[in-house]
Amino acid sequence: MRLRQLFWSLILVHSALLSVGSTTIVLHAPQEREIQSVLEVWDLATEPAFLFYAALVITTVFVFIIHFIPQYGQTHIMVYIGVCSLVGSLSVMSVKALGIALKLTLSGMNQLIYPQSWAFTIVVITCVITQMNYLNKGVKSWKQGFNSMTQPSLV
Repeated sequence: MRLRQLFWSLILVHSALLSVGSTTIVLHAPQEREIQSVLEVWDLATEPAFLFYAALVITTVFVFIIHFIPQYGQTHIMVYIGVCSLVGSLSVMSVKALGIALKLTLSGMNQLIYPQSWAFTIVVITCVITQMNYLNKGVKSWKQGFNSMTQPSLV
């Protein structure tokens, strides 16, 4: 019973922090500018700050996959969630770029002639496959661990 109370209080604190953080981000976000080409998104994606962030994320994902998943993957679902979240942060940029390319192509300005459009497509496919793979592995290992851990406490 005590664990359940702690769990619910953590959920309430988490929800409050999430609401406050999300509201703060939305209120202070800069205005989006109209993008006229996939090349503009490519220029943003190849800025040094974003390239550093992408390299840091990819390195962290590889460390998780090589070191932490074999060691902690069967008992800690957060390792899998970490991989999915980190890869998801990279897929956001590529999905946005791909959406812009498709929107502009359908409006008459063909963006599929640029290799950058296809590079964003490859990144999206790679990210989605990686996310689905590790999400499924995490759910599988979590279900096995959850069933064996909670059976006695549910009775």
